[in-house]
Amino acid sequence: MVERFEQRVLRFAPLVLCLSLGWYFWRLGAPTGWGMIDLKVYWTLAPNLLTDQLYTIDMPFTADFPLPFTYPPFAAVVFLPLSWLPWVAARIAWQVLSLVCLWWLVRTALALVATRSGERFDGTWSRRALLWTALALWCEPVRKTLDFGQINLVLIAGTFAAVVATRHLVAGFGVGVAAGLKLTPAISVLYFLVTRRFKAALWTAVGFGFTVAVGFAASASDSWRYWFELLGAADRVGPVGSAINQSLRGALSRTLGHDVGMTWPWLLAVAVSAVLTGFALRAAVRAGDALATVVAVQLFGLLLSPISWSHHWVWVIPLVLWAVYGARRTWPVTAVAAAWVVVTGADLITFLIDQQPSIWEIPRPWPLAALGWCYPLLGLLTLAVMPAAVRAEGRRPAGAPRTTTSTKAEPSVP
Repeated sequence: MVERFEQRVLRFAPLVLCLSLGWYFWRLGAPTGWGMIDLKVYWTLAPNLLTDQLYTIDMPFTADFPLPFTYPPFAAVVFLPLSWLPWVAARIAWQVLSLVCLWWLVRTALALVATRSGERFDGTWSRRALLWTALALWCEPVRKTLDFGQINLVLIAGTFAAVVATRHLVAGFGVGVAAGLKLTPAISVLYFLVTRRFKAALWTAVGFGFTVAVGFAASASDSWRYWFELLGAADRVGPVGSAINQSLRGALSRTLGHDVGMTWPWLLAVAVSAVLTGFALRAAVRAGDALATVVAVQLFGLLLSPISWSHHWVWVIPLVLWAVYGARRTWPVTAVAAAWVVVTGADLITFLIDQQPSIWEIPRPWPLAALGWCYPLLGLLTLAVMPAAVRAEGRRPAGAPRTTTSTKAEPSVP
């Protein structure tokens, strides 16, 4: 019955996607009114690299505090062509690129599930990708990414495609370049290590070194300042205790009423998450579940980072897709996946932001502090249930929809 219902819904997947996009752009209004404040930072400040002032000049016209350029110099090099476009054209181009990357993220995750199950990525899977893209458009990390004009969808889609690429050079160099744009994708090296793709890990170092060299060639002084003075300054990125920071450090700081930094509460929380990640990775690697392995690595990175804004948690999308199509259908994994859908769909983070007096005030009433654990707590619970939810390689989970199978699996990257 469930399978027949899904097949009926999938017939209308292209229509659902068109309606979802239409509603989204209708609510967004004319491009001249799109805020996209983070894109404004990239577009405005990237040219300062050419005058060795990338980290000297901030963007003053913001609501809360002057925003600096916080990424490595290589990111400014990449953003330079975007800064040559008129502001309206840059916003439109970035929205379109981000939406394409959202579809690519969904398609890559589903392709991994199909390939592992020995199925051909046929029209049914393609329609699933369209349907889930339409739904994912309305989850909080995606909407915040699009509203802010953030780099997350572009970066994560590229990182995901690189990580699961079959060629070591493509996989490693791609991850290295992504880490050169923004440091967070560097956690993907853990995936190469646990899957024994040591050549890919070495190519990651080469790719990252390439980005550093390009940055020094573009501006030696800005590169020196970033790598030897500004690196690790979390307070420069933004307020650690704000509700939008959904890392372990952010949640602990709101609970204890002060920035915990790297003191024992944070170290204990990291140790717990490391143990849970270790068990999750062990089970996923033994089962040959690439999607579960990627998700576990990226969840650990989000928990570990001093700042993980809620829109950094776009990895929730492949997580939910794994729970629906790639995991054993047990009540713990179903409950965790449903909780992710509810929390990200209800936009709880926006509610918490509205309740705090300012982004800089860390102490808050305990109900708000407890709700502020929503992403990191669900991340820990996901890692905890993953070992029992990983299914044996090549077996279809109970209750999962059937599709046309093929004896020849397609490559992991579509």
